[in-house]
Order: sequence, then structure tokens, then C-alpha cells
Amino acid sequence: MFTIEGSEGRFLFRESLRKELVMRLNQSQHCYIVDSMPLEVCKLSRSSRSKICKEKDYTLPEKGYCASQSIHYYGYNLHAVCSVQGVIDSMDISPDSVHDVNYLKDIKHQLKDCLLLGDRGYLSAEYQLSLFECHNIRLETPMRGNQHNYKEQPYIFKKSRKRIETLSSQLCDQFMIRRNYAKSFEGFKNRILSMITAMTVIQYINMFEFNRNINNLKINIT
Repeated sequence: MFTIEGSEGRFLFRESLRKELVMRLNQSQHCYIVDSMPLEVCKLSRSSRSKICKEKDYTLPEKGYCASQSIHYYGYNLHAVCSVQGVIDSMDISPDSVHDVNYLKDIKHQLKDCLLLGDRGYLSAEYQLSLFECHNIRLETPMRGNQHNYKEQPYIFKKSRKRIETLSSQLCDQFMIRRNYAKSFEGFKNRILSMITAMTVIQYINMFEFNRNINNLKINIT
């Protein structure tokens, strides 16, 4: 028996609990979706005088732009991979200067023998080949209109990618993941993980206790 203390210990405990639930929820899944979403630490107008999450150089928030929502923000990017049924398998937090495609480096150590769907931000022939050769991960992204031999992505892939967009909306609206009260980066990442763990727990209860749609998150558990 051992005791885990401190914010880092709490983070590791929550993540180990979440991973255990995810392993059971996603055990028969072979299709995953990758995407990112912005996380503000404060309003852009306060960024120059804000001290939130600035305790270390590598935790510094940055000014960024989210093209899908047409907004400028000050904070981080939340990268996530979820199964096609809507269970977040893995995640990471990075500054805006880290391009989405770099998250694929982590994915190849977490998944294998599966189909991975992403938007144009993950379009990279180099990473696509590496994922397939090393871990048999087939990365599917829409092609740009000016690419040679352009082909439209099959509708089923476009429809499946909507799952992670819906999941992001649920995290924002029902779990208020963008409402930040943390003052340190340790507190910030613990809060983000707590929201995602809470969602995973509800999904687990829906599937294994009540035998209902796992993404029906508004129904009372009691």
C-alpha cells in the first residue's frame, strides 16, 4: 500500500483510473479520431499582465488562433484522440506554437492496428507513412483542393469525424472545461483531466450499469 501526495500525484492517480476505464470501454474499437481545441487561461486583453501558468518557462501560455472557430485566444491547445463511439483514449496539452501534426508522434506509441481520422491539420505524407509502417495505423485526412490527384474524402469518414466535435461541445457546455480558475499549470492540467475523467466515468456507468447510450451525459446517475 502506498500514498500519492501533491498535485502531480493526484494527476497520475486520476489518469491511471481513467486509463483503466478507457481500456474496458474501447477494447473492441478499431477506428479513432484525432483533433484539437483551444483552452483559454484568461481573456486576450489580460494576457500581457496575467501571471497564470507562468511559473516555469515550459508552461508559458501563448497567443493563438483557432481557424475552425475564427477566434484569437491566449492559452493552450488540448489534443485528444477518441474512439468512434466517443471515448477519449489519450490527450495532451501544448502551446499554440506546437503544430497539430506533431501530436502524431505520441499517437504512434499509444495505438496500433487501427484507422485514425483527422482534419487537414494532420495532413502529412511523412507521418502517414511512418504510422502505417511502424504501427499499422492508417491515417485518413481530407486532401487539399489544390493537391495533385485530388480525391474527396468518403462521406463515412466525414460523418465519423463529427463525433469528436460533438465531444468537444459536450466538454465545453456540460463540463465547462474552458472555465478556468487555476493559477498554476499543475492546477490547470489537473482540472482539465478531472473534467475528462468525470465524462469517462459517466460513459462507463452508462455502458456497464444502465446499458444505455454512453454519450447520454445529461441523465441523472442516481
